[in-house]
Amino acid sequence: MAEAINIDLTAAKADRYRQTLESLEAVLEGEGNLTARMATVSCLLSGAFPETYFWTGFYIVDPEKPAELVVGPYQGTLGCLRIPFGRGVCGTSAAERRTQIVEDVHAIANHIACDSRSQSEIVVPVTDAEGRLIAVFDVDSTELASFDSIDQLWLELIMSRIFGPGRTS
Repeated sequence: MAEAINIDLTAAKADRYRQTLESLEAVLEGEGNLTARMATVSCLLSGAFPETYFWTGFYIVDPEKPAELVVGPYQGTLGCLRIPFGRGVCGTSAAERRTQIVEDVHAIANHIACDSRSQSEIVVPVTDAEGRLIAVFDVDSTELASFDSIDQLWLELIMSRIFGPGRTS
């Protein structure tokens, strides 16, 4: 019985991501402004998962300091203003260019605590159509172990379809 419940929850989560991606593609069709795209992604994803997403937003590669991220559009409490590559979950994702899923942020030695209520986190690198890193997408939760491979799969797909080589509009 528990397995059936988990399958139903997984399917429901994937369906919410699918619906959000469809909404994002419809709303952003023809919109080329990066800030508008990021603000819309943050808003719609935050609204789609209010029980999980505590802080939702982008840290953008600073063109004047290419080894540093600067806070971009987000939903939630005050974000950190700057994060060097390699520091914390966001900086590690930027440096390694791979998604980071952290079940317990307090177990990470170099975690940057922008808000002490954050317990778990997922960070996805965001690349442009040429494959250049332009940002990371960061989601924090107030619950431990909130993110899994379903979140990773869908967030990577959304970032690719909205910003990267898979961009549809």
